[in-house]
Amino acid sequence: MDILSTVSSYFKTGGPFMYIILSTGVIMLAIAMERIWVIGRAASLNGQKFTHDLEVLVGRGEMTSALDLARSVGTPAGQVARSVLASGSQTPEGAQQAADTAATIFLPRLTRRLPHLSMLANVATLLGLLGTIFGLTTAFSAVGAADASQRSAFLAAGISQALNTTSFGLIIAVPALLCHGVLVARVESIVDQVDEVSARLVRALTARRTAADEVAQRERGVA
Repeated sequence: MDILSTVSSYFKTGGPFMYIILSTGVIMLAIAMERIWVIGRAASLNGQKFTHDLEVLVGRGEMTSALDLARSVGTPAGQVARSVLASGSQTPEGAQQAADTAATIFLPRLTRRLPHLSMLANVATLLGLLGTIFGLTTAFSAVGAADASQRSAFLAAGISQALNTTSFGLIIAVPALLCHGVLVARVESIVDQVDEVSARLVRALTARRTAADEVAQRERGVA
């Protein structure tokens, strides 16, 4: 109960800017939770195993099985692999173009609203500073107009408002910036995973087609 009363007193003495900062924090929390869910699902794939299985299937010439495996994976890496296999391109350039096109379509979905998270964190910090200036201005104006017996009370109230808004803005902004940094790092790891899958898949397809061409040439030579 003491904790609740302390938090309530802290919030009330912060003034009207506390409500604006709190609203900003709620919006940031909603964005962070939604991005954690989306990016977490995209990062759940074991990229090494997935790529190895694709290479094995392509090396054996089991293109239908490889395509089915890619379709069973809903992450960006799986979607890029599916696009490469479904393109049916006969050249490495065509397969790489299919991979790049798919990456351009699917990867930007991971970074949606991430810039908003960092922007709102900066807004929360600036709102805290604005509340500080407002509180100090109110305090000094009240001190100049109040009676001598009330000056200390007005000064204490103004300083409390100034400090509380600053601290609350930082309390909201710092975790949001940390969350933004973690999410950006995870997106970068997913991008690296997509690049690895597309490069190794294109290489496997090229090797498979080269081997098939060599076999066809030998058969023609024998004939």
